[in-house]
Amino acid sequence: MIAKMKFVNITGPKGDIDRVTQKYLLRYPIHLENALSELGNSHTLTPFIEENPYKETVAVLRDMVQLVNHKDPDALPASKGPSNARATLDKARELIEAIRGKSSQLSAKKKELEEQEKHYLDLMQQIAPFCGIHFPISKILDFKFIKFRFGRIALNYYDTFSKYVYDNLNTIFYESSRDSNYVWGVYFAPQSTFAKVDAIFASMHFERIHISGELTGTPSQSYETTETALADVRQQITQCSLELSNIYYERRREINEAYSILKGISENFDIRKKAACTRAHEEVFYILCGWMEAKEAKRMAYEMEQDKDVDILIEDDYESPTASPPTRLSNRGIFKPFQMFVTMYGLPAYNELDPTKFVALTYAFMFGVMFGDVGQGACLVIGGFLLYRLKHMDIAGIISFCGLFSVFFGFMYGSLFGFEHVIPTLWMKPMESENIMTTLILAVCFGVGLIIVAMIIQIINSIRQKNLGSALVGTNGLTGLIFYVAVIYIVVTKLIPALGPTRFMALLVALIIICLFAIAFAEPLQAKINKKKFRLHEGPVMFVTESVFELVEILLSFLTNSVSFIRVGAFALSHAGMMSVVMMLSNIENTATPGGIIIVIFGNILISALEGLIVGIQVLRLEYYEMFSRFYSGTGREFKPYGPRPSLAVKKSK
Repeated sequence: MIAKMKFVNITGPKGDIDRVTQKYLLRYPIHLENALSELGNSHTLTPFIEENPYKETVAVLRDMVQLVNHKDPDALPASKGPSNARATLDKARELIEAIRGKSSQLSAKKKELEEQEKHYLDLMQQIAPFCGIHFPISKILDFKFIKFRFGRIALNYYDTFSKYVYDNLNTIFYESSRDSNYVWGVYFAPQSTFAKVDAIFASMHFERIHISGELTGTPSQSYETTETALADVRQQITQCSLELSNIYYERRREINEAYSILKGISENFDIRKKAACTRAHEEVFYILCGWMEAKEAKRMAYEMEQDKDVDILIEDDYESPTASPPTRLSNRGIFKPFQMFVTMYGLPAYNELDPTKFVALTYAFMFGVMFGDVGQGACLVIGGFLLYRLKHMDIAGIISFCGLFSVFFGFMYGSLFGFEHVIPTLWMKPMESENIMTTLILAVCFGVGLIIVAMIIQIINSIRQKNLGSALVGTNGLTGLIFYVAVIYIVVTKLIPALGPTRFMALLVALIIICLFAIAFAEPLQAKINKKKFRLHEGPVMFVTESVFELVEILLSFLTNSVSFIRVGAFALSHAGMMSVVMMLSNIENTATPGGIIIVIFGNILISALEGLIVGIQVLRLEYYEMFSRFYSGTGREFKPYGPRPSLAVKKSK
């Protein structure tokens, strides 16, 4: 179910906001809204602007926490408990200064070493392509009458240059290395003709690379020397980091504690972003507003009545100008894990029915039909229950509940770990020839029933949302429901002659035609019922054409949605068929051999895992596409409490 919400306004002296936050808002779950947006029609409201004095210190402590714990500091929860903000801030700053005093020299040395590391890496990257030149770089750099350029040229230009230009040019190009795109090297030319040579190389898109004068020896020797120096610098950086870590690690407990507390204080301070200010009798007051669960709002109001510095106003039928009330799902017991499937699709709007219980029952029922086996179902129940209790995994709770229905239908089918003759059959065996068609037909009939229920829920939702037009007219409204039921009734009476001729056939046909007309022209009819204006955007001809095509699509969707449920019966047959194959391979019903026992065990494990997963996905698909698409919008806003999660809210005072 969806928890009933109340809109709450809290006001008091501006300087008292931190006390109110600590005393009330951290103890009662409240979804805060922006007060200026909600109450913006008042000209006396101004933003609550105040610089956060804790932000800078929290950022420094955050870096320290990351250094000490070697993980994301956001994983460390903020402490929301009561604390002296000023004293905590002073203590944190003293801690930071004490650590910086010890680490400043090491930090400076580490920074210098990191700059050296970057320099050596740049040198190595610069010289690496020229290691094929076996001549000292320093001597090349000292040439006086011969000029040179180190660099690279694209391979396609180099081939053209070598074939048509090189032999007619007064230059020497020494290739050092190449890859799939470039040729690296150096070219030489006399000083007198160098300008011409340089211009030709430039026209060939030669990219010059400047070589540092600090390199000595051949390029390969320089590379090795630089690599050795880089390794030494990195070793020193590692040593500095280790010594710095030791300084921080000695006080890690203080750092983590200070960060956790100050982070909480800083987040509490940021409540001002949601607040507004107003002035009355020369005094400035803050205003906070938001949504609370009705019972929590009542408890907080009772407590605030004893506080002379706080005023609270609870509005029962508040209509927000910005958004609808947030949604908090409040399902318990076996239904709670199924909230996961609902929220995966989208939270229900506040004025929408919560489909969690409907999903839980229909999902588990269909799973049981498709996966009916007493033994395998019992394993799902026990395994899922243990995981849910130990790991609190929602999916484990879902598996456990579905296992109960698997056990139930296992008794109905008379199946125990694939053995069909160990326990009595309470209903039927799906794989027997006379039951195959019955199984498939019953699956479709069940689907038809679910679609009808889904359409009824949609009508209820439309009424709750005060959308009478949608409730009466449309694919999933009253007209759609009447059309679907009438067609199903006619089809059933035609398929089952024993029911006799269809009475009132003319009336049913007339109803179907009227409903089709209403569905095709749902937009203007809904606008008329809801007393809204309807405008044709592309002319009447185009509107009628679109309506006809949409009607055909709607009729096809009714058919495909109904037939889609045949998979429920098909998977029931598939499960029984796969287990019969395992039994046939093991031949265990005739002779209990060790090999046969192993085949049965592994066959059950494989089918439980593989088919259990497939069945779970198929049932979820039916929930989403065949049912949710008819009645569920999933456009709700999540209830995000400023303080504790709803489960941690204060309990009613005894």
